[in-house]
Amino acid sequence: MLNRINIICLGVKDIGKSIQFYRDGLGFKTEEKDKDPKVIFFNTSGTKLELFPLESLAQDIDENNPPKKTGGFSGITLAYNTKSKEEVHEVIERARKAGATIEKEPQDVFWGGYHAYFSDPDGYYWEVAWGPDFTFDEKDMLEI
Repeated sequence: MLNRINIICLGVKDIGKSIQFYRDGLGFKTEEKDKDPKVIFFNTSGTKLELFPLESLAQDIDENNPPKKTGGFSGITLAYNTKSKEEVHEVIERARKAGATIEKEPQDVFWGGYHAYFSDPDGYYWEVAWGPDFTFDEKDMLEI
């Protein structure tokens, strides 16, 4: 049965800039010390995050006919769920200081929660959200 996601890989244009954003700015944990590795994995409490140079990722998918990234919204967002409204603000401010573009400032949302959006240096969108019914397991993973 295929019922888990182990790694989310983001193809990035400048791996050094992305490492600075995620590791140094947002505080994602990794053992990688190199500023320009071929690939980097972040040790999160659940699904792992991987950064891979965009051209290398395209070659990895099909070296003879690599897919091309076309601009615009891909229809995919990543999410960080918080345990309080205040934490939404804290995460957005940390992202802002790390160089993120704040796409939507923290605000109430139609489903009764509170959220905001930022985008990383490659334009990947992150939602930062709190919900009154959110619960987390012992690994800080959202229980749905």
